[in-house]
Amino acid sequence: MKFDGYIKERWTENGLVAEHMDAKIVEAQAYDMMVSGKDSEAVSVLRLWRAQNEHEFDMNSFSQGDYMRAMQEDTEAELISKVLYPSDNHYEGKSLRLKQQYFLVSASLQNILKDHLRRYGSLDTLPDMAAIHINDTHPALCIPELMRLLMDEHGYSWEKAWDIVTRTVAYTNHTVMSEALEKWNEDLISRRLPRIYSILKEINQRFCGEMWNRFPGDWDKIDRMSVFSHGQVRMANLSVIGSHKVNGVSALHSEIIKESVFKDFYDVWPDKFTNVTNGIAHRRWLCQSNPELCSLLSDCIGDGFVMAAEKLSAFKKFENDESVLKRLNEIKKIKKEQFCAYAKATEGVSLDPDSLFDVQAKRLHEYKRQLMNAMHVIALYNDLRENPDLPVQPRTFVFGAKAAPGYYFAKEIIKLIWSLGKDIEKNPKIAEKLRVVFMENYSVSMAEKMMPAAEISEQISQAGKEASGTGNMKFMINGALTVGTLDGANVEMQEACGAENIFIFGLTAEEVEELWKKGYNATEYYSRNPRLERVIDSLNRGFNGTSFSNIASYLVKGSPVADPYMCMADFGAYCDIHAKAEETYRDKMKWAKMSLNNIAAAGRFSADRSVREYAEKIWGLKRIK
Repeated sequence: MKFDGYIKERWTENGLVAEHMDAKIVEAQAYDMMVSGKDSEAVSVLRLWRAQNEHEFDMNSFSQGDYMRAMQEDTEAELISKVLYPSDNHYEGKSLRLKQQYFLVSASLQNILKDHLRRYGSLDTLPDMAAIHINDTHPALCIPELMRLLMDEHGYSWEKAWDIVTRTVAYTNHTVMSEALEKWNEDLISRRLPRIYSILKEINQRFCGEMWNRFPGDWDKIDRMSVFSHGQVRMANLSVIGSHKVNGVSALHSEIIKESVFKDFYDVWPDKFTNVTNGIAHRRWLCQSNPELCSLLSDCIGDGFVMAAEKLSAFKKFENDESVLKRLNEIKKIKKEQFCAYAKATEGVSLDPDSLFDVQAKRLHEYKRQLMNAMHVIALYNDLRENPDLPVQPRTFVFGAKAAPGYYFAKEIIKLIWSLGKDIEKNPKIAEKLRVVFMENYSVSMAEKMMPAAEISEQISQAGKEASGTGNMKFMINGALTVGTLDGANVEMQEACGAENIFIFGLTAEEVEELWKKGYNATEYYSRNPRLERVIDSLNRGFNGTSFSNIASYLVKGSPVADPYMCMADFGAYCDIHAKAEETYRDKMKWAKMSLNNIAAAGRFSADRSVREYAEKIWGLKRIK
């Protein structure tokens, strides 16, 4: 694939020819990882790519002592596949990310087309035999790159190439967060990818012309839909324009993108939009991660659920079987003890397996509201500092998260949680009833131990912000009870397990929207809630010798708006639902019954179902028996 340089266009008897001059050429080396199916003869191939310099090592420069020059081209090429998602809060990081995205897209597409031609002889049948899926906007450059390959390398006209592209490509949107709806500076794309830039301009010009005929005079609407706007290239808009299907990842999220983010596109192409709710690999997150629970399930309902997760629903008939409920509690204790041993070995902390394990494990982001969780912990800590003899249920709050490299406020929240935990440890009497641990280097391997041990699953994003979530499903299938907002897939989880088996609180997406329209004022909640006022005071005073006054200011007088994810507004309801959960937890058999109902209802959130829906609704694939 080619970077930098410039495009020289010339007319020939076969039409316009675009030549990429003075380009830096990078080669992609394929590495295959074999992935076998469960009890299946099928083996899938996950193709990985490594970037390398097209030219051989410059021995001439090396022999003359110019070692840096000899290595430079090799290093620049190899850098592309060295570290995925480098920090992009500076120009060089943005440039490298763009090169990574194009490199991976171009290598994969060239591979797909070469394979298709070898099998079928013509690219005319590509939409019938191949499905190319844009999973969020990172691979969105596949649209102009496929156009480039079809036109420049295989001689197709614009119209025929566009027809092939739009019947082959589909797009899954994973977020409504504006910063995650990827945008690139126009000048960066024009400099790094000049041929792709010219194709993007043509796609946009033709699309805007079509929209002008459809909505004459409505410049605002056309500007909202345009790929180019105010010096930026909007990849989400490109993804919708170039795809034959667009889906959200939960029922609520798919409605939100039709009503807000992509409303203008939905007005034009209502049939293009659909929903496929996320799913989890239950053979990993249940069968592999929790063999003790699997053994109980097999004893009760047989092992059919391993290949067909929907068969977990048969477990519900044991909801009043005391021996099964007792065994469920015993298994949870085993998983908690295993996690305690893991935490001791990796973090050097001693946790109490008899305490209530409350876990929030997910990417660190303001909208996911790890901060509100910490605020609740501070409130409990304040209560115990005032009266260490309070008769409360001992609780262990476990956090697992990573923040993006340049996301400094998220890192400040991590520091707060860690400092809060250290401060509590200095009060041994309080530490008997309240512990906080931030697990370092959160990973899949850690999650496999953490999720089966959890009793409360924190799914507390501001309503309307979480597209779906999958951690919520992983906790659910392991019997944790959800404390959550009506957001993302939590809505469907409540439908599945019943409102009596989940702890839902807080503002709904509609109420959040209404509150923004009226004018959200975080200080109103501060002045009305003495407990919340003490939390803010505690942040100003700090923990473990560090003041967190910047977080306090963010909540009550931030700019351009204080508390943008409404932690203050939901704090009272959040504390109330936790009090309800704590009261419920005292009745161990009731808790086990609720846990059982969650496990029994989790089958619909299997990735098997999710992939089946993609195959049927979007890719047009038939299952091989």
